[in-house]
Amino acid sequence: MKKVVVFGGGTGLSCLLSGLKLFPIDVTTIITVSDNGSSTGVLKEELDIPAVGDVGKVLLAMANGDDDLIKLLRYRFSKSGSLYNHPVRNIILAALIDLKGNLTEATKYMCQLLNIKGTVLPLTEEKVELVGKSKDKEYFGEEEVSMNIRHIRKLAYDHDIQISDEIKHKILDADLIIFSSGSLYTSILPHLLSEEVTGAIEETNAPLMYISNLVTQPGETDDYSVSDHIKVLNRYLKKRKIDMVVANSAQIDRRIIDKYLTTENKKVVALDREVLKAQNVRIIEGDIFSIENEVIRHDALKTAFLIFSYLMENN
Repeated sequence: MKKVVVFGGGTGLSCLLSGLKLFPIDVTTIITVSDNGSSTGVLKEELDIPAVGDVGKVLLAMANGDDDLIKLLRYRFSKSGSLYNHPVRNIILAALIDLKGNLTEATKYMCQLLNIKGTVLPLTEEKVELVGKSKDKEYFGEEEVSMNIRHIRKLAYDHDIQISDEIKHKILDADLIIFSSGSLYTSILPHLLSEEVTGAIEETNAPLMYISNLVTQPGETDDYSVSDHIKVLNRYLKKRKIDMVVANSAQIDRRIIDKYLTTENKKVVALDREVLKAQNVRIIEGDIFSIENEVIRHDALKTAFLIFSYLMENN
């Protein structure tokens, strides 16, 4: 099977993986661990552990286990008290870190429990904070970074991180490397703040693919086109550049677009083909969106099919 490495975090990554797991692909998912919001942030500070939230979401997206077990892991405590707002999966992962020694081993155990095909790896074992640096100020944590992107000139971590040899080997051995859709500055770019990651990407022969966001994110990517996202990625990739992009080219209902703009200040990400061609970026486009409860999402199956089709074309 073709070997694919996917970088990402959050809902965008989970959606993509729920489609990729349906195809005969050897998928390795590498997940950011710098989140500091909600339940994840509380556990991170109280237990001095890496962020487990995105890892938990990915595990459930790739799960092939019992439906009742998945439902249990998704359960979030709603009554007030010390467990309020904590999903069961986060608590179990936190406990497994203590039992197994680190987040990687905890994640591998969960993969066995959930009958996951493929590999799920946290970017690092360290508790780490994302830092946004402006001309005269620093913003600590994903939440502050996300709210102050317009002021930030550079992203970094609060300390240098180490990645495992397993991650390096997976990158070097890949047939395709994918940067998932999701929050550009807080879910995708954090992977590229590690010189070990960018160094391994420079060494690999695998082409680099970006799954374009469908809508902009207020405060992070206001008015960004597809090519704008890629320009930012390329800046952090250093020597390597994005080779191709998977983007939606189908028309989204005007009523939904107007609702997004008026209620959430979000716009559809424009597919600027001519600029992308000038950047030497191959465009893989199609009808890859769906509307779920008035929310625009990637259609997991259609998006994964385009990726699989590319892999088969280049067999």
